[in-house]
Amino acid sequence: MSRAKLIKKSKSGFSIQINFDFSKSMINAEQNILKGLNDAGVIATREVLSQFDTDGSSIKIGNQTFTSKGQFEKKYQTPFGETKILRHVYQSHSGGKTYCPLEQDARIVVTSTPRFAKIVSSKYSFGSTEYVKQDLLDNHDRPTHRKTLQTISEAVASVALAKETTWEYLPDPEELEAVDILSFGLDGTCMQMRNDGWREAMTGTITLYNKKGDRLHTSYLAAPPEYGKGAFLEKLEESINKYKILFPNTTTVGLADGARNNWSFLKNLSNYQVIDFYHVTGYLGSYSKTVYKNISEQKEWLDSACHDLKNKHGSAMRLLHEIEEESQRKHKKKDQDVIEQVLTYFKNNVEKMKYKKMIDMNAPIGSGVTEAACKVIVKERMCKAGMRWKKDGAQMVLKLRTMNQTNGHWEHFWNRVDQFGFELAA
Repeated sequence: MSRAKLIKKSKSGFSIQINFDFSKSMINAEQNILKGLNDAGVIATREVLSQFDTDGSSIKIGNQTFTSKGQFEKKYQTPFGETKILRHVYQSHSGGKTYCPLEQDARIVVTSTPRFAKIVSSKYSFGSTEYVKQDLLDNHDRPTHRKTLQTISEAVASVALAKETTWEYLPDPEELEAVDILSFGLDGTCMQMRNDGWREAMTGTITLYNKKGDRLHTSYLAAPPEYGKGAFLEKLEESINKYKILFPNTTTVGLADGARNNWSFLKNLSNYQVIDFYHVTGYLGSYSKTVYKNISEQKEWLDSACHDLKNKHGSAMRLLHEIEEESQRKHKKKDQDVIEQVLTYFKNNVEKMKYKKMIDMNAPIGSGVTEAACKVIVKERMCKAGMRWKKDGAQMVLKLRTMNQTNGHWEHFWNRVDQFGFELAA
């Protein structure tokens, strides 16, 4: 039984009365308050939706005239519950697809109000439909069906993907401190696909820093596994170039681990290429354990090497020569293999180890932002127990997730929906 009722209505608005009974239990009282507010929300949403309907007059869209077939009842999903409303449905004289002005003007998403679609798709970016269903019930007293939640989320993601170029979010330079450094990187992490097993999904980050080295903004990109990474790299490069145009006087830094294909991509886009400092220290740690058998000697050498690498110009080249000399000495085969591996790594990447120069510029030397993206964007959502994905489903969730994690992007998207409409956007 509803705890709320419409008591007054005029052209300018309406009034709703909510009735509550006292309870000796505070938690029960709060639950009753929530139910009452939800009942009122359903009534209020119904009344607001009715304001978006037409009076039944003919309307013209392009060169076609549409006439009303009459008012038909339809159920809509709202943050407070399901509501029903009579609204006009139109069709052209030649027949074909029907058109509902209320749904376009009220920015209805399939059968959902825009606010409910925003809530559902946001929650879905963090967990499965079962998680969203339970969360809505437990915390909002809002029962729903998994299929409804799935349909709404997929519709939102489909529009986000279709409009990701024309509705692309870029930060406003006037709302940020002066940007001094533009850093970008890419990395991959595995997720389980339904038909292909474990495959590599890609993440990319574009990060803005001020002159002091403080991080001001990070934009996230992600893509499900594909055979080859061409589509993802093309999209990332396009986004990087837009940031470079938006912030033209910045120093650009490409950051990544040692994978060779990362550098063939980053080299042509950045002023400096920097290999992740912590990956380098991992190799130095392996080297120290191989060359020095005493733990204290291992630690002393490693601390000194890492300190010099950060604080002294030319340290990477000096370490390369030291490792090269060590490789000429006699070692057990397994030790020699480690030394050769470290030596090859340094030979391939020594020019990307100018950490003292980067630190003097207050530029980043670690790819932690990008590696964190692998965990936050992909692993935390896509690799939960038992999850196996199809490409389209993975792409939709990753799109919702990157929008949610990029500060400003989520609100930007919904502002565009409010401005242009959902049906036309789709």
